[in-house]
Amino acid sequence: MDMNIFQASKGERQMNFASAVAPALLPRDELIQRLHSVAGTGRLQSGLRALTEYVGASHYLLARCDLIQESGLDFVVSSDWPFDLVKDIANNLVSGYARSTELEKCMQVFQPNFALLPESAGVPEGASRQYCSLTFNVGRSRLALMFLFGEGFILSPERLRDVGLLAGYVASFLRCGGARVDRDFELTDRELECLFWIAEGKTSDEIAMILGISRNTINNYITSVMRKTATKTRSEAIAFAVRNNLV
Repeated sequence: MDMNIFQASKGERQMNFASAVAPALLPRDELIQRLHSVAGTGRLQSGLRALTEYVGASHYLLARCDLIQESGLDFVVSSDWPFDLVKDIANNLVSGYARSTELEKCMQVFQPNFALLPESAGVPEGASRQYCSLTFNVGRSRLALMFLFGEGFILSPERLRDVGLLAGYVASFLRCGGARVDRDFELTDRELECLFWIAEGKTSDEIAMILGISRNTINNYITSVMRKTATKTRSEAIAFAVRNNLV
């Protein structure tokens, strides 16, 4: 996907608009109060709507990044984007996530990233074709909060920074990680053993000797680990394992 970082204006009151009416931004104190109220109700959509209004966006989509590499739309946690738009962007998200290295994924945490929707995608009236995503961790789960915003509207870096921190808070008390977190990304016991030993610097031959199985079987396990974790090399698989407390 083509990436294009917006030039942020100086100060929240100096945002520029081109053929767009500036939305009434939610004050920070009111945002905190609303999130505190949401924490007692468990209504995720209310919390996400408050974050969306605070940053001045029009629509939100919360996704599980660790599930994006799988087929279907199971990675979507909650969204008020039009359903057809979510379907259109799904393939782009899957391919983009697969191309990213583990280091790139780590560097994206809490950093606003701007990308363009596919030309074929239909966007809501008045919305920009460019969207913003913020990535954050909740336990072992990595999530991304994506915003659509008005054409010509420039998002405030200060408010995006607040949202990046508060989105993790909202997702954590509403358990957005789900049961998949406790399943160690569906790695088998043998796969976890192999992952542990390659993290210890062992070769396939050494692991085969330790576990008492063939070298080819070890390589098959390691290939399966990389497929399930969407990593391309053993080094990336080790980085993934360390980040997710698997070893």
